[in-house]
Formats: sequence, C-alpha cells, structure tokens
Amino acid sequence: MSSILQVRNVNKSFAGLKALNNVELSVEEGAVHAIIGPNGAGKSTLLNCFVGRLTPDTGTVDFNGISLLGKQPHEINQTGVVRVFQTPEIFGDLSLLENVMIPTLARRDGSFKLNGWSRVDGIAEVRDRAEQLLGDVDLLDKREMIANSLSRGDKRRLELAMCLVQDPKLLLLDEPTAGMSRADTNKTIDLLKQIGERGITKIVIEHDMHVVFSLAHKISVMAQGTVIAEGAPEQIKGDPRVQEAYLGGAHL
Repeated sequence: MSSILQVRNVNKSFAGLKALNNVELSVEEGAVHAIIGPNGAGKSTLLNCFVGRLTPDTGTVDFNGISLLGKQPHEINQTGVVRVFQTPEIFGDLSLLENVMIPTLARRDGSFKLNGWSRVDGIAEVRDRAEQLLGDVDLLDKREMIANSLSRGDKRRLELAMCLVQDPKLLLLDEPTAGMSRADTNKTIDLLKQIGERGITKIVIEHDMHVVFSLAHKISVMAQGTVIAEGAPEQIKGDPRVQEAYLGGAHL
C-alpha cells in the first residue's frame, strides 16, 4: 500500500517544553493506524498539527503529496482530511437530518446561512444523501429528533455521519469512544469497521486497548513527544518498551 500521510522530523515546543520531538510517521492508504501512549505523550498535539490548529516548529506534514503546513483548517478539510473530536461536535438544537445536511452545504457553497435552506439549489439531493448516511449509522428512524436529546453513543454516530457526508480521504478520530458504555463502544467499533470497507484511511487516538486492538492494522506508540515503537498489533503487545512506557511494565 502507498503512503497517504507522511510526517517527517516534526518538532513542537511550548514555552521551552518539548511537546513533539522529531516525530516520524507514515500512514498507509486505506489502513487504520492507531496512535497510543500515556497522557502527555504528544498524541493530540500531533493531531492538531495535521488539521491546522498548530504549526510545528520544524518538519513536514504531507497529505497525498501536498503540504498541510500553513493551511487554514477549512483548507485542510477541503483536501479530504476530516477530524472527529473527543467530544462530539454537533448542532444540538437542530434535527439529525439538518446536522448531516450542513457539512455538505458548507463544503459546496464555501459558507452558508442557516436561513438560506429554502433557496439552496439541489436541496432534495442533499437531503437524500443525508438520509442515506443516517441509515448507514443506524439513525434514520431518529432523523427528525433534536440532536441534544441523543445518547453519547448516538451523538458519536451522528458526528460520524456528518464526517462521512464530506467524502473524506483521511478520518482523524480523537478518542472516539471516550465516555461510552461498553455496549456503545462495541457498536462504534462495528461502525468504524463498516466505514473501513469504504477504503477511508483512519488515524485513531484511543486509550481503550480493546478498541485499538479491534481496529488497528498498525500502531505507533508515543512517549515524551516521540514515537518509541511501531508495528502490527501483535508486535506492539509484546514489545517491552511499550509495556514499560504505557503501563509501567504491566502486560498489555
């Protein structure tokens, strides 16, 4: 498989504290690549460098051969990189259907006013696509519900539909099962596996090893701002450096 995201020699310091230290990462197209490590290892800082929220002090981040550095978050989004946040980012006062229609309209029109729905060309087509995506995440029967009334697990599924409607090439998932019950976590794992069948590349930051080992083809382990180990899940499970950094010597 060819590499879709190349990270080379990325460094980032905050007030003299090195958050990222010579990070090297290569993500293969179509794969699920997990990034794990203890709190403060630099995982979310690295993700923020991918989406334009932070600019590294040195190094390169290339997506499909295009540098992401210096681009605004909306420009990065338009290249096909879409991020799912730790806390689901949805429009709580709107219906599920409206939530899934908004990203399509915003992406197509550059910007868009909520009171402009009725005048938008091709609204029926956008609605059909939104309903299709809600069906894919098993929320179609709730499409007229107000988003704030959903459970945590369903909010995450709604947010995934909002991401998928944008036809992403790379999906960045930051703690996608945080705060979920085990049942909701397992549902989310199944949903992410279904998404995998679409060929979308995914980078997953996740503390729950059950999720990581259920989904990942490849795992990078970070500690103190750098990648200390990388490999297939079985290799990582048995790596003593990982056990030491992650669990103080306990077995994964």
